[in-house]
Amino acid sequence: MSRVVADAPVGVALIGSGRMGSFHAETLARRVPGARLVAVADAAPGAAERLAGVLAADRAYTDVAQVWDDPSVDAVVIATPARTHADLVVAAAAAGRSVFCEKPMAVTLADADRAIDAARAADIVLQVGFNRRFAPDWVAARGLIDTGRLGTPRLLRSLTRDPGGFDPSRVPPDTIFLETLIHDFDTLRFLNPGAEAVEVVATADALVEPDWRDRGLLDTAVVVVRFDNGALGTAEACFEAAYGYDVRGEVLGSGGMAQMGDGRRTGMTYSDAAGRSVETVRGDQELFVDAYTAELTAFVDAVRTGTPAQVTGEDARSALTIALAAAESVRTGGPVRIDEVAK
Repeated sequence: MSRVVADAPVGVALIGSGRMGSFHAETLARRVPGARLVAVADAAPGAAERLAGVLAADRAYTDVAQVWDDPSVDAVVIATPARTHADLVVAAAAAGRSVFCEKPMAVTLADADRAIDAARAADIVLQVGFNRRFAPDWVAARGLIDTGRLGTPRLLRSLTRDPGGFDPSRVPPDTIFLETLIHDFDTLRFLNPGAEAVEVVATADALVEPDWRDRGLLDTAVVVVRFDNGALGTAEACFEAAYGYDVRGEVLGSGGMAQMGDGRRTGMTYSDAAGRSVETVRGDQELFVDAYTAELTAFVDAVRTGTPAQVTGEDARSALTIALAAAESVRTGGPVRIDEVAK
């Protein structure tokens, strides 16, 4: 599987130098042992050059095809808009480059299958960016499940509340399911190992930007997922939380309960004449810096050792199936069976 010389740094190219791409590039350049950021590719004039200069990457490309011809590139990190992901995974596989792809890996099941098939045929590592699987709280909760201390999962909960400030004109249809709640759907599966979703019921509305409701924007949603082992999961999201970036999880099992995430910047509580307060995290990169680093470290290790990714294309497909079912449930106003969506 691996084309990397043992003990040599893994040469990684970043594709897409926006907010998340720039953060991943910095992580690769400064925080991931055994990785070397060798190139940055972005079609926007000057974008790749600026980021490559800041991080001392060797080359900057405006045409992603140049990445496939670069012999120093062993693997790529894809951080472009969601609807370009599947094509880039397929192109990377054709060029024999391993792939870390930001979520979602695809926005249709046909594209997800195309990406998975291409990666399998090329025998490359394909890892998808579901960072909560690498966050300490969530890893600890999964450990309780794996060791049996938590017992059989019965009720699961995962939520994402963004800090707001988004431009509603730049939010494609179903973004709340495909790009926000996709994390929560994967989290529910991660915390209910071995089980698969069988039915979804969802409701959503434009409560943050109600003037955009008639134009198809959904910015607030609640989804109930029923699993084949009987467990029930709830996923919720909102595009605006006045107090910061809020990600939490909970599992109630037959042996106890695990809760993850409290959104505090530190463990400090401040009390004065006005009352008691805590400082809260204001963004995803601040809250999950360790998880983002751990997931890229795991990817680089998989590329070097030729071992499978910890978060696979099949995991991404399963989360996407739930997301598509949730969107369909909102449109129809009723429950949607997963096997109907997955046909």
